[in-house]
Amino acid sequence: MNSAFLYSALGWLDLFGIAVFAISGALVAARNRQTLVTFGFFALVTGVGGGTVRDLLIGAPVFWVQDARVPILCLGIALLVWLTPVKFWRPAAVDWFDAIGLAAYSVFGAAKALQLGIDPVPAAIMGIITASVGGVIRDLISGEPSIIVRPELYVTAGALAAFVFVLLAQTGIPGFIAALIAFVAGFALRALAIVKGLSLPAYRAAEEKE
Repeated sequence: MNSAFLYSALGWLDLFGIAVFAISGALVAARNRQTLVTFGFFALVTGVGGGTVRDLLIGAPVFWVQDARVPILCLGIALLVWLTPVKFWRPAAVDWFDAIGLAAYSVFGAAKALQLGIDPVPAAIMGIITASVGGVIRDLISGEPSIIVRPELYVTAGALAAFVFVLLAQTGIPGFIAALIAFVAGFALRALAIVKGLSLPAYRAAEEKE
């Protein structure tokens, strides 16, 4: 499939992923009873963190510096969450918004890398970075344990979405359909991890011989 067409067909996914991650960042600020300024900062770094690292790695112009809609969207979402009654946001809301953003941004990050001529496997890895780094930054600045060091499936779900998308795109499946399938796969795995507590086996050192 023509990579330029693939990227343009998935452009809607970019702002969607940014918006959902910005919500998750603002909700962390809300949970910690922060100021409106902190709401804006959390929303922005969560929304653009992963995409910024991706663009730097693949040599592309940093997307949100080139597109004023992105910071405006993040700051607008921060204000919206700030003004919304707390009863609308359940404690698990951060996890669910983050799950949606993880799946969406994994797909878009991989699509952008493909559009710029990155090989399929590195392109999928760019999708994972796009989806996970913003949440890592959010957790670090909020003083919370990072999601990527918890045992439950997180990066694995992003990897599933990114690699499924790249695989389907390489077979010639239309971009929208490939994106939809990949998004559903990644979100479903992350949702199961949230609901069922699914996790990968942790490392266990071999027992010393007596």
